[in-house]
Amino acid sequence: MSGRPDILFPLFGDLEGLEGVGPKTAKLLAQLDIAKPRDLVFTLPHAGVDRRRRASLRDVPAGEVATVEIAVLRHEPPRSRGRPYRVQVQDTETAFTLVFFHARGDYLRKLLPEGARRVVSGKVEHFDGMIQIVHPDHVLPADEAEAIPDFEPVYPLTAGVNLKQMSKAVQSALDRLPDLPEWIDPALRAREGWPGWAAALRTAHAPLGHRELAATAPARQRLAYDELFAHQLTLALARASVRRGKGRVTTGDGRLRRKVLAALPYTPTGAQARALDEIAADMGAETRMTRLLQGDVGAGKTLVAFMALLVAVEAGGQGVMMAPTEILARQHLDNLRPLAEEAGVVLEILTGRDKGAERRAKLAALAAGHIQVLVGTHALFQPDVAFQELRLAIVDEQHRFGVAQRMELSAKGQGADVLVMTATPIPRSLALATYGDMDVSVLDEKPPGRTPIKTALVSAGRMDEVVEHLRGAIAQGRQAYWVCPLVEESEVSDLTAAEERFKRLRAALGERTVGLVHGQMPPTEKDAAMARFQQGETSVLVATTVIEVGVDVPNASIMVIERAEWFGLAQLHQLRGRVGRGAAASTCLLMYQPPLGEGARRRLETLRETEDGFRIAEEDLAMRGAGDLIGTAQSGLPRFRIADLERQSALMALAQSDARKLMADDPGLETERGTAARVLLWLMEQDRAIRLIKIG
Repeated sequence: MSGRPDILFPLFGDLEGLEGVGPKTAKLLAQLDIAKPRDLVFTLPHAGVDRRRRASLRDVPAGEVATVEIAVLRHEPPRSRGRPYRVQVQDTETAFTLVFFHARGDYLRKLLPEGARRVVSGKVEHFDGMIQIVHPDHVLPADEAEAIPDFEPVYPLTAGVNLKQMSKAVQSALDRLPDLPEWIDPALRAREGWPGWAAALRTAHAPLGHRELAATAPARQRLAYDELFAHQLTLALARASVRRGKGRVTTGDGRLRRKVLAALPYTPTGAQARALDEIAADMGAETRMTRLLQGDVGAGKTLVAFMALLVAVEAGGQGVMMAPTEILARQHLDNLRPLAEEAGVVLEILTGRDKGAERRAKLAALAAGHIQVLVGTHALFQPDVAFQELRLAIVDEQHRFGVAQRMELSAKGQGADVLVMTATPIPRSLALATYGDMDVSVLDEKPPGRTPIKTALVSAGRMDEVVEHLRGAIAQGRQAYWVCPLVEESEVSDLTAAEERFKRLRAALGERTVGLVHGQMPPTEKDAAMARFQQGETSVLVATTVIEVGVDVPNASIMVIERAEWFGLAQLHQLRGRVGRGAAASTCLLMYQPPLGEGARRRLETLRETEDGFRIAEEDLAMRGAGDLIGTAQSGLPRFRIADLERQSALMALAQSDARKLMADDPGLETERGTAARVLLWLMEQDRAIRLIKIG
C-alpha cells in the first residue's frame, strides 16, 4: 500500500479543474476548508428551498420562496440616484413588483422585455400592502424554466462565492466520482437499506425535499457511517498494533492487595471491585492491556489504580503512575503513601525538579528494581529513565494525551500494560470517538463517606453576605476555595481579578487567613501556597482555575465560584468536586452577574439539580457540541464533515464493533472487503491508520 490508490486520483486533484472554479474561487473555498474535489463532495447541503411552480403569489406568506410564471407589464426606472429599479409584473391572479437595487436598465430590459412571459423565483415580501420580490434568484424564459430545480439545495457559502458557483462546482466534482469497491459489510448495508457510496453522494446533493436533508435519511446515514467507520478502523488498527507488541502475563498472588484491603476503613464499592477484576484479567492476558478507567470526581479511582499497581509488584515487576502536572503528581504521592505503607511497597516520585545526585540516585534505584512504584510527570519520558521491569503504566487525565503518547509510554516497558484514568465523565459517543482503541471500565458509584454537596446560585450583588457566611465558617474551623474567573484570554487581567479579590478578602477576613494561587506564579510559590492551605495554615484559598484537577483538601467544605456563568459545565462540575471530600456538609456557591443568558442559566440550573457527572456531560454535549466539549485542538477528536456525534452515537457504536470485527477477521486488510477498507482510509485521509498498516 505504497501510496494513494489511483482510483481516488480524480478526487484529490486541484479544484481549479472544476467547472467555474478559477484561482480566485479556489482561494475563497479554502476558507470553508475545501481544498480538493473530495472536500467539495463531502460538503453536503445544509438546507433546501422549495422552488416548485405555483399558479400565483396571492396567498403566499411573506418570507417564503415561490416560483411563478408572469407577464412583464412595465418598467419603472428610479427617479433619483440610490432609489430601486422596479418592474411591474402579473401572474394569473395578482400583480406584483420585482425590485432591483444598483441595476443597469439596459440589462433589465433584455432580461425582462415588456410584454414577454418569464418564470421568476425568489423570496416573497409584503411592502405597503403590495407583494414584491427583491432581486429574484432566477429569471428565465418559460421554455428554459426546467433549469430551476423543484427543490434547490443550499450550501455553506463564503464571501465571494454564491450558490450558483457552489452548486456548479459540486456538480462538476460529482461527475468525477470514481466507482469505489464497497467497504460496508453487505449484511449491515442490506439491513439498514443504505445506498452504495457514489449513489449516496448523488442523492445527498440532490434532495427531493426537507426529509432528505435530515441526518436520518439513508444516504446521509450511510455517508456519516463511512466517516465513523474509517475513524474507528484507525483506532482498531492502533489497538491491534499495541496488542501485537507481545504483552506479558502479569498475575499476582494477592498478598499485597489483601494487606491494603484489610487496612481500609470501608469496603470498596461494587463498581471498584468490578473495575479491579477487569483490570486484573487484562493484565493476566497475553495481549497488552489498553484500558480506560473512567470515574466521576470522587468515585475512588486512586484505590483502583493502586491495587492495579500492586498486581504488577506482586508479579515481581514495577508500576508507574503519570500525572499531567507536578502538583498532581505530588498529590498522587500523598494519596498513595498510606496505602503503600500498609502494603510495604517502596514508593518514589520523579519530576522535573529532581536534579543532579538526587536524580541519579533515584534512577539507579529504579533500574535496580528497588523502587517498586514510581509517581511522576512527563519527565518520565526522558531517555535516561529506565526501569528494571516495568509491567504497568497508569496515565492520569487522558485528554492531555493522544494515541501517539499512549504508544510512546507503553514502549518504555517492553509490553507494559497501560491504564488511563480520567475524572472527566465523557458521554458514550465521545468516549468511543476519542478512546475507541481502548476498553472502558466505569466507576459509577460514590464510595461511602462522601457527603452530598449543596449547590446554590447567588447573584453577585450579595457578595457581602457571602463574605459574612465565610467569616462564620472560618470561625468554626472550616476552609474554603474562592475561584476567580479567567478573564478573556489575557493572563494579566486574569491575574488582577484574582489579586483584587485576594486583597479584599484579606482586608475583610484577616491577613493570615487568605492565600492566593494563580497561573503566573513560579511553581515553587504555587506549591507553597497550596501546602499552607492543605495544612490548614490559611483558611481561604483564592485561585484561578489551576485548582481544577485533583487537588485534595478534605477539610475544605466551601467552594465559591465567581462569575460562574463564564465557566463550562464540565469545568464547574470539576471545580465543585474539590469540596465534599471530608465528613463536613459542603456547599458550592455559584455567583453570577445578572441578567443570565439562556445557555448560562441552563448550565447553572443543571449543576444545582444534579451531581451525576455523566448526566452533566450528556447535557454539556447537547448544549455545546462535540468539538467544544473536549476542545477539538487538543483532544485529537476527529473533525467529521458529515457525521454528528451528538445525534449519531448509535452509529458510532456500530462502527466500532464493525471495525473491531473486520480487524479480527482480516488483521492485514487483505480480503476483498479489507482492500476496500484501505481505499476508504485513503479517502478519509486517515494517515495514521495508513502508517500502521504499513508497519504491520
